[in-house]
Amino acid sequence: MAKYLFVYHGGSMPATEAEKARVMDAWGKWMGGMGSALVDGGHPVGMSSTVNSNGSVSDNGGANPASGYSLIEAATLKDALGHAKGCPILANGGSVEVAEAIDM
Repeated sequence: MAKYLFVYHGGSMPATEAEKARVMDAWGKWMGGMGSALVDGGHPVGMSSTVNSNGSVSDNGGANPASGYSLIEAATLKDALGHAKGCPILANGGSVEVAEAIDM
């Protein structure tokens, strides 16, 4: 099976403890529903910086900065996309970038 990297973009942080509990529950259910396909649940990430080809550094993380990541296994890209379509970040205005992690 191939591994696929999920890079989360956007979304919003919960404003209240009740909302945080609801969001964490949604993420837990989604990740738990993937079973053994979930290789690494990953983590949210803070503000990123980008090192450009000319050596300069952009502190804004680029046009669409990452907000987290996960790594899964799936038989095909279509299967990986199916898992991504259930991601709770989509309900909070975010997106999931899916890319195959190629063994070298």
